[in-house]
Amino acid sequence: MTAAFTSATADKAARPSRRRTLAGWFLLPATAVLVVFFFYPLAAIVWQSFTQPSYGVGHYLALLNDGVSTTVLLRTLRTALVVSTCTLFIAYPFAYAMTKVAPRARGVLMLLVLLPFWTSVMARNYAWYLLEQRDGVIERLFSAIGFDGVVLLGTVTGVTVAMVQVMLPFMVLPLYSSMSSIDRRLLDAAVSLGASPYRALRTVYLPLSLPGVVSGCSLVFIMTLGFFVTPALLGSPQESLISQVIQTRVSSLLDFPGGGALGTVLLVVTLVLLFAVSRISRPTAGLSKVVDGA
Repeated sequence: MTAAFTSATADKAARPSRRRTLAGWFLLPATAVLVVFFFYPLAAIVWQSFTQPSYGVGHYLALLNDGVSTTVLLRTLRTALVVSTCTLFIAYPFAYAMTKVAPRARGVLMLLVLLPFWTSVMARNYAWYLLEQRDGVIERLFSAIGFDGVVLLGTVTGVTVAMVQVMLPFMVLPLYSSMSSIDRRLLDAAVSLGASPYRALRTVYLPLSLPGVVSGCSLVFIMTLGFFVTPALLGSPQESLISQVIQTRVSSLLDFPGGGALGTVLLVVTLVLLFAVSRISRPTAGLSKVVDGA
């Protein structure tokens, strides 16, 4: 009987090991695809930026000294920050309304959010091209209220406006996911303890929704950093973003090491941002702020 008990115990201890082995085999195809089609090309680009035509950091020093690359990088960061901020201010009340309305109205609002995913990015950008071009709808609208010559096509403002519309669903969905998990009885409890509805919203609801805010902002910011289609169609070479400069260096100038250096800088900025987000979006961050506020 002791032998049977020992055998059963050993079998139970071996089960987690077998499950991990089976899970590893299931993950192997996806891991192989990532290594072959993502990590290897990425490593090759980074290696090329340090080794061609000679070993060193000459391409990175050139980026700092030419003036153009630094200006384009700062313009890209500023554009990504503006797009993230604008989408947050538009998406936050929209996501909040989705948590307040009835299920049928919530379904309609969710449909409005998901509708852009069913439309091609090229089609949406060409629609903005028609709206922002000279003698387009936007210029005629501004002319009707007394502002003549407002043409957004070929400007950073026009690119920003289009990007806000394109990136809006990527902000709404994380916000709604975070807000829908908040227990609204906490607001009622704060009001019953003497807080005004506005103060309850500011000191209780807003801190609890910060994980969604951080997730949405980081997602939109990172996607905007490397977005190519919208700046290429609606922007101009004089006010290009970093994705356009990389494309020009690689396809027109055949400067693969210089383009790789720019891409590596963009990758480093993205990784630093992700690290910062991982540090400030800990699960207990929102709760600790609520407790401190109380």
